[in-house]
Amino acid sequence: MKPTEINLHKVSRVLELSFEDGSSFQLPIEYLRVYSPSAEVQGHGPGQEVLQVGKEDVNINSIEPMGHYAVKLAFDDNHDSGIYSWEYLYELGVTYDERWQNYLERLEAEGHKRRESS
Repeated sequence: MKPTEINLHKVSRVLELSFEDGSSFQLPIEYLRVYSPSAEVQGHGPGQEVLQVGKEDVNINSIEPMGHYAVKLAFDDNHDSGIYSWEYLYELGVTYDERWQNYLERLEAEGHKRRESS
């Protein structure tokens, strides 16, 4: 499933994606950052995920195509090692509510307070 359109809204910090099947998602940049597919975030195996904190104001500096299958997102906190396949971006859109709730619960469980972004 390939996106037909990708629009970065820097002011509202949202990446808007439209896919071939007609579905579209507006994914907050913070969400994309905390669910980066990079080893730095995901670890090197199940259970090794690293909780990302303090990412409320993160933004994307650049979006670089990676062949015909993915994009590399370069965030303004210097994180740029995640390669987001079309499949993974679609999955992030479909599972947004569940994953976002999981992130908020993990923050709370580890004693972090998420502040509203400015």
